[in-house]
Amino acid sequence: MDTSFFIMISMAMFAIGIIGVLIKRNALILFLSIELLLNSSNLLFVAFARHWGDNMGLVWVFFVLLVAAAEAAVGLAIVINLFRTKNSVDIDQFNDLRG
Repeated sequence: MDTSFFIMISMAMFAIGIIGVLIKRNALILFLSIELLLNSSNLLFVAFARHWGDNMGLVWVFFVLLVAAAEAAVGLAIVINLFRTKNSVDIDQFNDLRG
């Protein structure tokens, strides 16, 4: 497959992720959209690593996966804690973290 095919798929995934972040008010959908953004960048890293024959892109994928795992763990812990207090996952109701 050509690299442009992977670029188009990654652009579509990134656009869907951006739309999810900007439009949806549900915290779980927000985290899933952020994961979609990170996975679209992973797809580009793998596609260009394959295209150029260099494994450095795969190393970056590993680091992005580490960041995504940390984001999921910390983010879901915050969402669970706020759900216990507010009984909702609507991010418009979460103003407890304002300083």
